[in-house]
Amino acid sequence: MSFTVVVTENVPPRLRGRMAIWLLEVRAGVYIGDVSRRTREMLWEQLQEGYSEGSVVMAWGSRNESGYEFQTLGENRRVPTDFDGLRLVSFRPIVSTDPDAL
Repeated sequence: MSFTVVVTENVPPRLRGRMAIWLLEVRAGVYIGDVSRRTREMLWEQLQEGYSEGSVVMAWGSRNESGYEFQTLGENRRVPTDFDGLRLVSFRPIVSTDPDAL
């Protein structure tokens, strides 16, 4: 068993309901639970099939140097980046549609 956290943004209500079957929704779109690897992988498959235009991040405890692993779906300014074998998060630049912006 491994503690798992899932954060969803702009996903369909049916997917949020599906996550709430397996995990506790502690805030809107934020789910936590202690599930097996097999259950976590099944949840990830459901997230991949149903996230639509939204975004998702799933994190869980792991026996590696950082003590956790994570994966993402959908568009987000935060991008997982490998840095010498350590998974970190980098940020995409802000893109302005305003022609007068610097």
